[in-house]
Amino acid sequence: MREIVVFSGSAHPALADRICGHLGVPRSRVDIQRFSNDCLQAQLLANCRQRDVYLIQPLVPPTQDNLMELLLMIDAARGASAAQITPVIPYFAYARSDKKDASRISIGGRLVADMLATAGADRVITMALHAPQVHGFFSTPVDHLTAIGVLAEHFRVQDLSNAVVVSPDFGNAKTATQFARLLGLPVAAGSKKRLADDKVVIDTIVGDVAGKRAIVLDDEIATGGSVIELMDRLAEQGCTSADVACTHGLFVGRAVERLSTHPLIREVVTTDTVPPPTDWPQLQVMSVSSLFAQAIARIHDGESVSSLFNGVDPSHAPPEATLPLG
Repeated sequence: MREIVVFSGSAHPALADRICGHLGVPRSRVDIQRFSNDCLQAQLLANCRQRDVYLIQPLVPPTQDNLMELLLMIDAARGASAAQITPVIPYFAYARSDKKDASRISIGGRLVADMLATAGADRVITMALHAPQVHGFFSTPVDHLTAIGVLAEHFRVQDLSNAVVVSPDFGNAKTATQFARLLGLPVAAGSKKRLADDKVVIDTIVGDVAGKRAIVLDDEIATGGSVIELMDRLAEQGCTSADVACTHGLFVGRAVERLSTHPLIREVVTTDTVPPPTDWPQLQVMSVSSLFAQAIARIHDGESVSSLFNGVDPSHAPPEATLPLG
């Protein structure tokens, strides 16, 4: 078997260390330099020749710098005669740019996928893409992981007798429905309209939330605007309290202040796909490092990655694994 070599860019070395710990391999060093003209350079400080190289880098702010670091690391691995190059992108930032919804507008998700392939990526591992169609932008194989099983484990040990899973919008309702099935709960969804990057309106909530505890599930929370808007509608319809869960907790701008002080919110749960904020010790962070490590190990050994999600998510598991969920 070829040797595994794991590198990390600047975005989230702590997650890379946790993944390497599960794999039982050291994290190899990378020298990232920024020159006086603001150009970046990446040098991989470990032998890559005929090895399987994994490059761990979520595309978190500063997104453009982290994306360029990743492209340069891919190029360096290709120039070093790596046998296979796999970017591991826990958070794929440009997934929201997935369609042409205005005249003369760019589709960033497809462009970044093309850039990764051009740089030399052989396959990509990512998690919870904002829209399923982004998977189709890639010309290379993509292993698309889900964190809903990890998030569900947090709530399974709690009293859920009066709870309901709530999706902020209909676009996320399918994932929320699967999450609700894992917890044995009903599901509701908000009718959301986005007016700007940081401004949304939720007209109504479809489903019964009166007198219930809401468990709000979203794929990503940036400014927290959608969640706060949803909290107002939940309060109007008689919801007693709310927990908020998401895969990608960016929490930019005033998100921490808005979410940590809202009277309806009991707790916020996220994963470590991105570095968590340091000024919010009450935030519950569930690690997905084991999932990424298992995916890497299975790819390296030529085994099925989708079998990781048997009984968790039919959209990620092989067809035969979905039968018990019916």
